[in-house]
Amino acid sequence: MCWLAIFISAALLVGCTNRDLTDLEAYVADVRARPPSGISPPPQPAEVETYFYVTDDRRNPFIPDTNPEEGAGMAADSGIRPDFNRRKEKLEACPLDSLRMVGTLERDGRTWALVKAGDGTIYRVTTGNHMGRNYGRIVEIAEDRIKLVELIRSVSGYQEHETAVSLVVEGG
Repeated sequence: MCWLAIFISAALLVGCTNRDLTDLEAYVADVRARPPSGISPPPQPAEVETYFYVTDDRRNPFIPDTNPEEGAGMAADSGIRPDFNRRKEKLEACPLDSLRMVGTLERDGRTWALVKAGDGTIYRVTTGNHMGRNYGRIVEIAEDRIKLVELIRSVSGYQEHETAVSLVVEGG
């Protein structure tokens, strides 16, 4: 019985190697007979006209003008600064436009807003919490929006900027 199995296996192996490969050989010969297609050269770069900035008596645009007597100076530093020693909250890692207000909760006269982050996690926030990457502090929560004051960096320091996150009704 064992010899019969070995004989059948050997016969199958011999049958696999004894194929008619003339069509494959003809295709390979046809491909090799084709003329080689060359690689086209890369396009020549366009020539760019050189521009020289002549300063004359102009001020350097990359250095803020701090002399208020010239009239073209920047506003004085407002003194507003973010608290860099404060521990950042989770929603401060998210851009403000990726956050969605999905509802509110109220208990014992205190109002919380429900905010959905880009990963689908819902957070509960209240007045005084922070969210967004521009040090946004929540100053008011209404049923349809969260009002924030952000600190936007400018040449003269930080400036306060009011913004809001509106309620988004999901589903049908």
